[in-house]
Amino acid sequence: MDDEVRVAVEAELRLLLPEVRGSAEVDVLLDPEFVEVGASGRLWDRAAIVAALASGEITDADPIEATEVAGVRLADDLVHVTYVSRRTGGTPVRRSSIWRRTDGTWRLYYHQGTPTADD
Repeated sequence: MDDEVRVAVEAELRLLLPEVRGSAEVDVLLDPEFVEVGASGRLWDRAAIVAALASGEITDADPIEATEVAGVRLADDLVHVTYVSRRTGGTPVRRSSIWRRTDGTWRLYYHQGTPTADD
């Protein structure tokens, strides 16, 4: 994994931490044009996800475990990150993110979560 891919992967994993999700760091890590299709099927834009995290609408009581983490460079300024997330006792969710480097900073541009069978 090259250094730029590693930076995007590490930033993705930081977004799973409760102390980051509830902080101003989220604002730095999300691209201005961020969009997410959540595991529920809900479409989120940047403003909605930041507000939901800040208000506690999206709760983070249980830790999130990430497995099968991988990243690949799609272009000089684009990285695709994939992994499986699971909260304690929850259904695994296959995750896919596109990170875009703008002005030298990697930011999450697109994210999708798809629930999977619990194998």
